[in-house]
Amino acid sequence: MIKMKVLLPLILLAAHILHADSVDVYFGTGGGEAKGIYRASLDTKKGKLSSATLAAEVKAPGFLAFHPDRTRLYAIANPAEGPSVLAYNILDNGDLEFLNSQLIPDGRAAHISAHPSGNFLLTAQYAGGSVAVFPLGKDGQVEACSQMVEHEGGSGVVAKRQSKPHPHWVGFSPDGRFAFVPDLGLDQIVIYQIQPDQFSIKQIGAVDSVSGGGPRHMKFSVDGQYIFLLNELSLSVSTFVFDTETGNATLLSTTPTLSDFAKAKESFNSSSEIVVHPNGEFVYAANRGHDSVTAFVADAETGRLYVTDIEPIRGAWPRNINLDSSGQWLLAAGAHSNTVTVLEVDAVSGALTYPRDRVITVPNAICVLLND
Repeated sequence: MIKMKVLLPLILLAAHILHADSVDVYFGTGGGEAKGIYRASLDTKKGKLSSATLAAEVKAPGFLAFHPDRTRLYAIANPAEGPSVLAYNILDNGDLEFLNSQLIPDGRAAHISAHPSGNFLLTAQYAGGSVAVFPLGKDGQVEACSQMVEHEGGSGVVAKRQSKPHPHWVGFSPDGRFAFVPDLGLDQIVIYQIQPDQFSIKQIGAVDSVSGGGPRHMKFSVDGQYIFLLNELSLSVSTFVFDTETGNATLLSTTPTLSDFAKAKESFNSSSEIVVHPNGEFVYAANRGHDSVTAFVADAETGRLYVTDIEPIRGAWPRNINLDSSGQWLLAAGAHSNTVTVLEVDAVSGALTYPRDRVITVPNAICVLLND
């Protein structure tokens, strides 16, 4: 941890020097008046977004994921032929060129992630209760589903939400050896070992989260020592210590995203997204209903999170948030307000502020992906 603290300022300084003045931002959308994937440019000096334009016309592209080399983009969408994974080339000018698509055998997916090797991707089917594997060709095209794993059970703590499995996110350990699937219905993170030569995954365990928490999304700490799990139903973040050898994780602590949760429950609220600042010291979680982003500082020795700030997004229903690579700007997608807002991050405290005139229109924005 001491070495990491020494190296991080140097890494961030190098990243700041190399940081482009303008980066492309892609927005996945959830249907309604939205026509597909949208794109805007972020001025990284001023923190201003250009107007968003349609980059690819497709119904309800939802969540997006980059290929590791950032030359391709993948989307989970619902075109006429049915729920699918779509592949696009990212052209030099930022435009998207359609490559191909493959049907998802178990219906519409909630999340998608490409393996660090670039050889395959995973999707999580919330309604179907499954995880699917799709190999990727050398040209970036997505190939037919090679494996589908069904989750079983349900915690039953929240009757209407946890009577059956609901995989909500897919992602990988920093070394790419393990895959993780937070399952809202099970109150667990399901852990898989990657079988790289077979384009397959093998379940090796599951870790219990807080009862009735409803695991949604998760992120690793910058040093890979901790997992920060966002609990949608209890509006909280649980810290787990991660065993890099076995892939197992142990629950250490849980911190509410809103200090007065009892008052928050008077109206409908739920957590949606979690991100970790590039410096490793700050963590951010979005609160739908409350329409805010909670800022935490992370204890480097214990991984425990402490709330330091709660900032409104100047929009409604923040379905997704993301940070640029410098960590100076946080983008919040307001799905119900058809907006994306830019908030500035204080480099010392991690607190968020809203500079004036930092909201653009993006219809039903539910995913923010920065190509920087």
